[in-house]
Amino acid sequence: MDLNTVEEVRTPARREDVWPLGPADAILAGGTWLFSEPQPDVHRLIDITGLGWPPITLTDNGIELAATCTLAEVARLSTTLPAQRPDWAAAPLFRQCCTALLASFKIWGTATVGGNICLSFPAGSMISLTSVLDGAVTVWRADGTDYAVPVTDFVTGQASNILEPGDVLRAVHLPAAALRARTAYRKLAPSPLGRSAVVVLGRRATDGTGFVLSVTAATVRPYVFSFPTTPDSAALRHALSAIPDDAWTLDAPGDPDWRRAMSSTLAEQIRTELS
Repeated sequence: MDLNTVEEVRTPARREDVWPLGPADAILAGGTWLFSEPQPDVHRLIDITGLGWPPITLTDNGIELAATCTLAEVARLSTTLPAQRPDWAAAPLFRQCCTALLASFKIWGTATVGGNICLSFPAGSMISLTSVLDGAVTVWRADGTDYAVPVTDFVTGQASNILEPGDVLRAVHLPAAALRARTAYRKLAPSPLGRSAVVVLGRRATDGTGFVLSVTAATVRPYVFSFPTTPDSAALRHALSAIPDDAWTLDAPGDPDWRRAMSSTLAEQIRTELS
């Protein structure tokens, strides 16, 4: 869709050139959502792809995904990581989570990690991926400082997060300890390629200690539960019961009661798979 209110597109090459940002400015990376509907209040686009961030940085401490990293690049990690880091058992989860997003291969090649997280929609597949892997985002402030916060604290509700005016999401870091864990994936949608209504992910350390379960898409923000060992069914149900009634998503793909029931069912499947 043409954005006929946009009067200027600026492509900064340095961090200090990103600012100032005003209320009529919008950050552009992939632009798949930005160009999908009218943006009458946007008059200038700031294209951050010119900053030249490496899309993926692998170190012994984990993975850094740049905000401008595309979903296609994320999905390819499921193929490349087994050779590069054979002890990172969570490799399959990257492509699995990309498939949780209702998107064509063209969108995969354009949509970005940062855009998906900053939109903060319940069905954000990168929110699902990064929350279960203890992801933490780094955010640039206009005054030249940075701050880091877990993805689970970054997203606060449906299409809402903690970004302040002038903030720019720089990257998300996934720690190696989480990447070494075995993972399990469950998704429900109204159709095989439909928008996710429920996404439940699990993670268990390879030494058998530590069990993590996340619920996304079914809820307006990510909910992550950690246990010192694999819980029994009763303990898992009790943990899920802590999700408030008003935190379950209400939209066309499913009612809150159905999402709650399906989340519990899928969580039990994951508990069994990882036991």
